[in-house]
Amino acid sequence: MKTFNTFEEILQEANLENKKIFEVYQNQQALLLEISVETLREKVKKNLEAMKEAISEGLNCKELSASKLTGMDCFNLQMGLEKGASLFSKTHQKALCFSLATAEQNARMGKIVACPTAGSCGIVPSALISSSETLQSCVEEEIDALITAGAVGQIVSRKMALAGAVMGCQGECGVASAMAASSVVCLLKGTNEQIINACALCLKNIMGLTCDPVSGLVEVPCVKRNAFMTLHAFCAAQLAICNIKSQIPADEVVDAMKQTGDLMSPTLRETSQGGLSTTKTGKKITERLKTQWNQC
Repeated sequence: MKTFNTFEEILQEANLENKKIFEVYQNQQALLLEISVETLREKVKKNLEAMKEAISEGLNCKELSASKLTGMDCFNLQMGLEKGASLFSKTHQKALCFSLATAEQNARMGKIVACPTAGSCGIVPSALISSSETLQSCVEEEIDALITAGAVGQIVSRKMALAGAVMGCQGECGVASAMAASSVVCLLKGTNEQIINACALCLKNIMGLTCDPVSGLVEVPCVKRNAFMTLHAFCAAQLAICNIKSQIPADEVVDAMKQTGDLMSPTLRETSQGGLSTTKTGKKITERLKTQWNQC
């Protein structure tokens, strides 16, 4: 059974068989799991449904997280957009709302799909589902797009850990953004080359992103970062679908990202020992939460 360790390998296989990336990847995964392709797609559909459920619940909830750091951003965004305060298209407006809705559900300990991590859970669903609604894609096309995103995440994970504690947030929200971009290009019926170019464009322009959560919680800056990285994915997808290519191949970009993560100071890799965590306000928040939890 073939395994795909690089973007070049999966691209060659897809082009050789005259198939889309999602087709060769779903076939490989079905063989690996010893299930039919139909069963595999049903599993992906359940994840897709869970993503939509998290968005729906998040859009209609104003409950604050236990820390009270997050929980109202999605509501405030929706209220602002209803008043017409926007320069974005309806698709981008939806994507921003969906990303915050999902990330806030995670902060509330609601059910989400880690894609690839819980801290980056809002990026793939928001880009994929908002695009699907605009394009009026069917569920099967959404499944194709989510499988494409999964292929991207797994290939990157062959070379580097998808964890902020190891690679910084470039390994979480950065990779999620690349996965999201690939899913959007898939929905737009882009070529295999365009899908991989979208990944390369995404990754190289988010390289070096630190993981510095205030008080060690996946809330600040994580929740709003999901919204920013969703738009980052749209930018990469738009460039790629217009045949704008990354001068550095995707596999080499991943190598460079791995090197960057290895060189990153441990204080900026989810330890909360540097960055935003150690700002004056960040320290005040940490002290407040310590007092709050000691009283519980």
